[in-house]
Amino acid sequence: MNNPYFSFPLVLVDLETTGANPQRDRITEVGIVQIDEQGSRSWSRLVNPEQAIPEFIQELTGISNEMVADAPLFAEIATDVLDLLQGRVFVAHNARFDYGFLKQEFKRLDMRLQAQVLCTVKLSRKLYPNEHKHSLDALIARYGLTFSGGRHRALTDAELLQQFLEVALKDHGADVLHQAIAELLRQPALPPALDPAQIDELPESSGVYIFYGHDDVPLYIGKNHNIRKRVLAHFSDGNPKEVQLAKRTQRLAWHETSGELGALLLETSLVSSLEPSYNPPQRRIKELGVWRLVEKDQVLQPYWTPWAEVGSEPVFGPFRSRREAANVLNKMIDGHGLCRQILGLEPKPKSLAPCSAFLEGRCRGACVGRDLTHNARFAAAMDRYQFPAWPYQGAVALAEGPEWAPVLQVFDQWCYLGAINSLAELPALLAKPRKFELDVFKLIQKEFKKRVRSLQMLGSGVESQKDL
Repeated sequence: MNNPYFSFPLVLVDLETTGANPQRDRITEVGIVQIDEQGSRSWSRLVNPEQAIPEFIQELTGISNEMVADAPLFAEIATDVLDLLQGRVFVAHNARFDYGFLKQEFKRLDMRLQAQVLCTVKLSRKLYPNEHKHSLDALIARYGLTFSGGRHRALTDAELLQQFLEVALKDHGADVLHQAIAELLRQPALPPALDPAQIDELPESSGVYIFYGHDDVPLYIGKNHNIRKRVLAHFSDGNPKEVQLAKRTQRLAWHETSGELGALLLETSLVSSLEPSYNPPQRRIKELGVWRLVEKDQVLQPYWTPWAEVGSEPVFGPFRSRREAANVLNKMIDGHGLCRQILGLEPKPKSLAPCSAFLEGRCRGACVGRDLTHNARFAAAMDRYQFPAWPYQGAVALAEGPEWAPVLQVFDQWCYLGAINSLAELPALLAKPRKFELDVFKLIQKEFKKRVRSLQMLGSGVESQKDL
């Protein structure tokens, strides 16, 4: 037995950082506890993150800008850290957070970290399924874990994980604990053509993932609040379609997002543009357009107009093709007893004569002067298809992510403009060309209805909260 907790050396890790995004934020402190047959050894260092620590983070961790000003850069301790981690199971609470930050720091230095990763949140859930809370604070309170340093300091939190392992060992015994860890470390069989290093890179965060096959053809696009968990689920699913997808997969790609809305927007756009073969078939847009109502000889008539020619006048739609628009119009005409002849959809004889539908009892007789409400009924029937005017004076945003570092998803004129991290980025975003996408438009409408009270009005780079 290598150590009391598992048959392989462990390294318990905790990091403090300037934020939650490994691409943008940096490490401010590293705490490490090595555990093997020789016992346990602790190591920690403050790190100069080369960027300011947000006030919220300073209050949470007790690590100030002054404390790290003279600390070494990560590059100066990278070799030491890698030596401490190599050849051991990487253990952390919400492990993919710490593992992802370290991998990104090493990547900046052209160094590589690859290890089996054990999350003690998942271990706690597995061993104590009847408990509802598994945060480190919950474990401290439930099991009386003790610490002498600051609660959110890296080494303190790493040492608390060893105390939790000790509790689990006493409660369940070595065999059960070893088996639980082994099961959590076990991975499904991977596609033969897929580089295992890509699985190691998968984040446990919200976003969109793409499976690519031979010649980099997109096979499937999905989204999830946990990319890693969902991708691995594809490879363990015995469904014949999933098995076939796994066999054909040669490469993975993913895009992390600030939350479910960002993932949903990105997935909608990518599925529409890439048309992956394993996703449900999308209804193609052959000729995006609308109906306009034009009054001719005191009669309202519909005129097909391509989307590119739409101005500021009221329009009805949009529709994916002229054929779809005609089908909608025909159902409306039959359902409301309207006259194709009056609407300009059938030739109108020189003399007053009924249309074919009138003779069949499907037209109320506008063609022979008997239906004086035709205009009003046609306008009322079309009303449900009227394209809504943009209800705001300018761009609006929905915030996602933590309150102390929100990402703003920005919209204007029913178009998704993109995501920004600060209002300083807004002018450049507003200056970009806008592309109207029908599926995104429908998504925006749904989200606005659900989140109307959290919309933020944006204008000229200045933000003001508005409770709509």
